[in-house]
Amino acid sequence: MPVRTAVIVAAGVGTRFLPVSKSVPKEMLPLVDRPVIQYAVEQAAEAGIERVVLVTSRGKTAMEDYFDLAPDLERTLRERASPKLEAVERVSRMAEITAVRQREPLGLGHAVLTAKSAVGGEPFIVYLPDEILLGEPSVTRQMLDAYERLGNAVGVVEVPWDDVPRYGVVEGEARSPRETLLTRCVEKPPRREAPSNLAIVGPYVFSPAIFDCLESITAGAIGELQLTDGIDLLAQREPVHAYRFEGERFDAGTPLGLLQTSVELALRHPDYADAMRVWLRGLAERIA
Repeated sequence: MPVRTAVIVAAGVGTRFLPVSKSVPKEMLPLVDRPVIQYAVEQAAEAGIERVVLVTSRGKTAMEDYFDLAPDLERTLRERASPKLEAVERVSRMAEITAVRQREPLGLGHAVLTAKSAVGGEPFIVYLPDEILLGEPSVTRQMLDAYERLGNAVGVVEVPWDDVPRYGVVEGEARSPRETLLTRCVEKPPRREAPSNLAIVGPYVFSPAIFDCLESITAGAIGELQLTDGIDLLAQREPVHAYRFEGERFDAGTPLGLLQTSVELALRHPDYADAMRVWLRGLAERIA
């Protein structure tokens, strides 16, 4: 069955971005000329995904509004022959957007489980919107192709061993340079105990069996349902592969990461790249 639905987990309160995230969802913070969350929605739509389920929380309706139709704005832009009209229309028409609310912050696994009714009994892809993943073909396309060949697939990147304790990492049997048959996930292990340096960053492509697994696991010590625990249980029932996709990964989940990602993306933007290079060269001379 083809993957038609994406789940974007966007319910976090954005503590690291306070105070701005007090009223502005961190997923709506700008990366050059669009909000962070749009990068995931665009990539999903370009890969043929028809429906996007946003898992949100209280106070984050700005994301729903952003992807909604804006007839008055579009009419005004049309009357003024504004070059921005096409971009505004495109945002509202990329995919069918549905929002579901995670009422309590009970973990990533619980957030995914919240989307169960909206997803239905179909396979689906899960995005962590802070992870900006760029590749050719797109990372989404690579992960969907991996799912068609392998079944459940989890996107991973190779990280420096000193960074391993910051991530969930995978353990399993390497089947190719990019594919590992997963046996378990290890959440933020000490470097000396880590089974690999393959860190889980998503996207994830799951069969609907992941929902049964998430309903079967128990909350951890801090009362949260961990997605990694659900994946471990799924791996006992169905094959799950960690897939090391080809591409670049940028972390927009911290203020510094957002700034760095903005610069990287601006250097790739046709309208801003030349000016950014001039500015960066001047900046480098001033701080050298």
